[in-house]
Amino acid sequence: MMTQLGIQIIPTMPVDEVIATAVMAEELGYDFCLLADEGFMPDVYVALSAIAQRTQRMRLGPVTNGYTRHPAVTATAIATLDDLSGGRALATLVAGGSMVLNPMGIPREAPLTVMRETVAILRALWSGEEVSWQGKRYALQRARLHSQRRHNIPIWLAVRGEKMLELAGQEADGVVLVAKSDVGPALAIVDQAASGRSTPCQRIYMDRIAYTPKLLEEASALYAYVLMDSPPRMLDGLGISADEIAQIRQAMATGGPKAAMPFVRPEMIQRYQLAGTPEECRQAIRALVDEHALDAVVMNITTPGIEANRQLLTDIYSLVHG
Repeated sequence: MMTQLGIQIIPTMPVDEVIATAVMAEELGYDFCLLADEGFMPDVYVALSAIAQRTQRMRLGPVTNGYTRHPAVTATAIATLDDLSGGRALATLVAGGSMVLNPMGIPREAPLTVMRETVAILRALWSGEEVSWQGKRYALQRARLHSQRRHNIPIWLAVRGEKMLELAGQEADGVVLVAKSDVGPALAIVDQAASGRSTPCQRIYMDRIAYTPKLLEEASALYAYVLMDSPPRMLDGLGISADEIAQIRQAMATGGPKAAMPFVRPEMIQRYQLAGTPEECRQAIRALVDEHALDAVVMNITTPGIEANRQLLTDIYSLVHG
């Protein structure tokens, strides 16, 4: 199984732990590190700059959106990271979620337009040319990056909706897929939109693995959020009834994740994400890579604590490459 392996760090831990976790990932052989731009958690570009100076090989980049930062600001920040890291920057864009946008009072309006125009602005500014550009939401007037060179930085889109998947197929260097049962249907949309492209859109699968009782309990608590945010296509692929969905949503609305957990069965979790015994997880990863010709696998790292992160990174590497 020849596929790249990366991590996405959700920076719920102090910034020094974020940096140490990324450095450990490179030492263990990981190919790239993504860092979530979560608004009120440690700043993504400050942390990535420190990581760039303590690593030599991994690709590095934010998972960010076009709402909380103007795309021109994002273009400048990622170009700076690219300079600092010796050309190792990678950009991953998401549509923006309520966890980040709501505390800032930012409405999630016209997400497809925001995503499309963010991609356009990043590429235009990274060309090194002076840019005057007018979109529906953003505009540039004689804008140019003060960088030493042009930047050929890959852009990945982590998306779920049909229109967003089509955009990824048409415009992105890679598409990041986030539900095990939906990889096939989502890639079918991407592939159809990508027909006729001269360069392929890379296929990346992102997941949060659960192979211990504690991790399985965490997955059960998070499952209700899946039902709150997923488009109908993804809900259909989960293999649960409309009554079960309504039951979990109602429990979530009245009592939060803990109230919803009793209604979440292990097989529900396994259909959505990598979960089960270590061997079951290993087999599921290999099946996904082989069946869908995946170019990379990304694992979410949210566990605070250096030693806990070291163990998780070691276990994941063994499951994927062992």
